[in-house]
Amino acid sequence: MTALRGTVALITGASSGIGAATAEALAGLGATVALAARRTERVEELAAKIRADGGQALAITADVTSEAAARGCVERTVAEFGRLDTLVNNAGTMLLGPAVGAPLAEWERMVRLNLMGLMYCTHAALPALLQAAADSPRQVADLVNVGSIAGRFPRSGSAGYNATKFGVTGFSEAIRQEVTKRHVRVSVLEPGAVETELVSHNRPEIQERHRARFADTTKLAATDIADTIAFVVTRPWYMAINEVVLRPTEQE
Repeated sequence: MTALRGTVALITGASSGIGAATAEALAGLGATVALAARRTERVEELAAKIRADGGQALAITADVTSEAAARGCVERTVAEFGRLDTLVNNAGTMLLGPAVGAPLAEWERMVRLNLMGLMYCTHAALPALLQAAADSPRQVADLVNVGSIAGRFPRSGSAGYNATKFGVTGFSEAIRQEVTKRHVRVSVLEPGAVETELVSHNRPEIQERHRARFADTTKLAATDIADTIAFVVTRPWYMAINEVVLRPTEQE
């Protein structure tokens, strides 16, 4: 398929899960993709796979909690490919547990990655996205922020995570109002439980609690989210899908 031929997409957190699946989905639609993540080997392997399948891909090693690194991802993408039509802010982490006695380092880590990393990338990318919207035959560019159902519904045991994802939702809507007249669409995706590495970032007792909660639930796959992102960014220019909630059918 060629719906995105001639466009360039930058995906953060592209070394696994939703980010990797999204990179493959967009490349499959003809987009040139830049893959940003901390794990060099993973993104290089994925870029090689995409190229072997006939696509164009660039692997970028970066930790977007650094403003300079986030800006560097955008600058390198534009320098290599001449433009940026789509930014998918996917990099994030989910560290759960009671607020009472919570390790503050976990909250700080989530704020730096889930919120500030996303904001750094967005800030760096907006000029390129606005330019792409102005000069593209498609007449549109896309900013896609991967949030969470935790950005709509607070839940006991996820206060820090809720705070960052509510921030993503609010930030996305404010940016949308600012740039939508200039044909940069802003979309926030809010998945429920997805089968990825995200839970493994938690302490063992938290992982066990999470497994018990979803023991009888068939989770979404990373490809389900990637397919949704592909749908969002391939709509005609006059149609913007600003917010999507995706949950497993069995999730309460």
